[in-house]
Amino acid sequence: MEPLKLKPAFQDYIWGGTRLRDEFGKESDLERIAESWELSCHPAGASVIMNSVSKGMTLKDYLEQDWAARVGEGAAKFSNFPVLIKLIDACQDLSVQVHPDDRYAREHEGGENGKTECWYIVDCEEGAALAYGFNRELTKEEFRASIQNDTLLDVVQLVPVNKGDVFFIEPGTLHAIGAGILIAEIQQNSNITYRVYDYDRVGTDGKPRELHIDKAVDVTKTWAAPPRRQRPPVQFDGYSADVIADCQFFTTTKLHITEEAAFPASNGLSYTHLLCTEGDAALIYDDGVVMPISKGESVFLSASFGAYSIRSKNCTLLSTQTLPRK
Repeated sequence: MEPLKLKPAFQDYIWGGTRLRDEFGKESDLERIAESWELSCHPAGASVIMNSVSKGMTLKDYLEQDWAARVGEGAAKFSNFPVLIKLIDACQDLSVQVHPDDRYAREHEGGENGKTECWYIVDCEEGAALAYGFNRELTKEEFRASIQNDTLLDVVQLVPVNKGDVFFIEPGTLHAIGAGILIAEIQQNSNITYRVYDYDRVGTDGKPRELHIDKAVDVTKTWAAPPRRQRPPVQFDGYSADVIADCQFFTTTKLHITEEAAFPASNGLSYTHLLCTEGDAALIYDDGVVMPISKGESVFLSASFGAYSIRSKNCTLLSTQTLPRK
């Protein structure tokens, strides 16, 4: 088994910028790269394998050739690959939005998944902030009225952000990424978003972008925003590890590598996806084979992949798995 480097799918939304090209080396003919879908089996944009005998194959097709052995015990129970991982460059404010849970999405969106997600702030401009829930408890009627009266931003909680901050966004949590923020988003494999407020912008067709107010009111939790969960990193030989998200769909650990760090084989429990957000590293496997990993690159390890190590003087990686649950 070789580690697989993945070529992302790109999305050109009106609020995107050029940092993913300029600073992360992403190659695309798009004028803007709003999002790069680093790990994706979604039909709206699939990751493609860049090396090995499977070069040129989509990750989805590769996994389906030997589903259980490649995704692992934790993800094999899902009918589709459960995770989608993105880099998001918000040059402008994103719309204020909300995502449904699985039950609502499957009932109202033709069987699509809901969306649970986690944001890791890769970088941000000074003074940048994002919307995260409400600053006080509201009734559903007050929420709808704030949308209709154009006073929604008065009740949304705006949170200043710093590099390295983490936000866990459960379904039903109103949210929006603010201008000047670059995020790694680990999310459930879904593209369902209910847009509530969009600053009166128009899309590329010159028309206002669609809002989804009735559905948003149905699914939004209108209490004050929950506190952010913070856990101290744990120190190991050559690296520190900080579990930034842990749910049935994904467990993501922030790894800060400072020497050479050894990692055991998964033994069939889960795939591993490595996304390098800062610095450079070397992935060492199979008794000494070396694969360089640069900032912005993405590597997929099948659940049957053996033990490996990562060597770097200073790099940050987000390691994501779908682990079995009792």
